[in-house]
Amino acid sequence: MRPLIAGNWKMHGLSSQLAEIEAIAASVKLRPTHADVLVCLPATLIARASSLAAGRIAIGAQNCHSEISGAFTGDISAEMLRDAGANTVILGHSERRQHHGETDAVVAKKVEAASRAGLLAIICIGETQLQRKDGKALAVCGNQIAASLPDSMSMSVNAVGYEPLWAIGSGQEPTPDEIVEMHEHIRECLVSRLGTRGRTIRILFGGSVNPDNARAILALPEVDGALVGGASLKATDFAAIIGVVPAEP
Repeated sequence: MRPLIAGNWKMHGLSSQLAEIEAIAASVKLRPTHADVLVCLPATLIARASSLAAGRIAIGAQNCHSEISGAFTGDISAEMLRDAGANTVILGHSERRQHHGETDAVVAKKVEAASRAGLLAIICIGETQLQRKDGKALAVCGNQIAASLPDSMSMSVNAVGYEPLWAIGSGQEPTPDEIVEMHEHIRECLVSRLGTRGRTIRILFGGSVNPDNARAILALPEVDGALVGGASLKATDFAAIIGVVPAEP
């Protein structure tokens, strides 16, 4: 499966930092990679970044509203994101679930909105430290997949991003065995739910991926790419992660 290296800038990025997008696109042009490269940006930067990327990398968004339009002050629809130049949207990120109370049902409606607008979706799932300690990690993530992914919208889902919430920013790192166990479980859930289509959805690891650990993580079974946070803000760091994937023959 062709890997996906996806950056998530979160709430970072002013006009001056668009130079990083230019640099990432230039690095991909200089060394074409056997990976799809995506950077998901704040909505304020999407249109300009899409122009600067010049088709060498994809530009995505970090969230959308489930409705096309309406009295939803401060929200942005999937259609608006597509109009601005995004082709993908991250949905159900742990920070949206934690800070904005997004449930699996809310995420499922947003997946439907992304499909309606012609956007691909990356659905994020993950367990807390307590859930892992109680031996519920696999069940929690399986339930999130089941409730966040509408059957009729499976074709719009580009990837599932696994975020071990207990490891992010904590100084703890999942072991290779823990990563493989979860990614294999996610694959089983996708195939059970979607049949052969479940084998084509990429499973991304999103636990503090950086230039130092990317090679080892991307070499693991059922790891089809990475969802990169802080390391995607600097073109040199992000290019180093992209460079782990072999160049195009």
